[in-house]
Amino acid sequence: MGDRTMIPTPNGARPVVHVVDDDPSVRTAVGRVLRGAGYEVRGHGSAAEFLARPRDLAPCCAVLDLCLPGASGLEVQRSLAESGETMPVVFLSGQGDIPATVLAIKAGAVDFLTKPVEREPLLAAVGQAMARGVEAQAVRERFRDRWACYRSLTPRERQVFELVVSGKLNKVIAGELGTAERTVKAHRAQVMRKMRVASLAELVHASEELRALPHPA
Repeated sequence: MGDRTMIPTPNGARPVVHVVDDDPSVRTAVGRVLRGAGYEVRGHGSAAEFLARPRDLAPCCAVLDLCLPGASGLEVQRSLAESGETMPVVFLSGQGDIPATVLAIKAGAVDFLTKPVEREPLLAAVGQAMARGVEAQAVRERFRDRWACYRSLTPRERQVFELVVSGKLNKVIAGELGTAERTVKAHRAQVMRKMRVASLAELVHASEELRALPHPA
């Protein structure tokens, strides 16, 4: 299949698949298949090594062994979630562990494959995981852009922003802020320009997006 199996990414960034398995032969075999499909592959022999890596800028996912030295794959999955990393996970296991499968899927895993894994199921699962990763990155970038716009507002413009999206009219806002209505109109125009919106509906939507996630670090 070659590159046809690889999910397109924003700006042509090459997607990264982290293969986390303490067996070098598994890392080599899985990595060979994934590289042949056009992915960048990074191998990790332990949970600690994987969790200590720098965060990825490109879309990414993990192919994660269930049984790892030091910490189980389920614990790694939990650590990713607790750290705020929205990295999609595909599990590999040499055991037919149904309870672990159920726990992994309930915690958001894309798939649970058994070793030795076949090429097509592996590529299908990684393709699905990477699609999630690309979507998650797009959401993160949109929120970063929203926050950058919001940070560009002056303190007074932020007050006007909050009062406008709460549904208050200009004259009411002017009364609450102790200023002239024309001044409120000027602030409102600046808010719309800086937030890059063209209507009140878009401004309300931007406000809802800002409230949906915590302020980026």
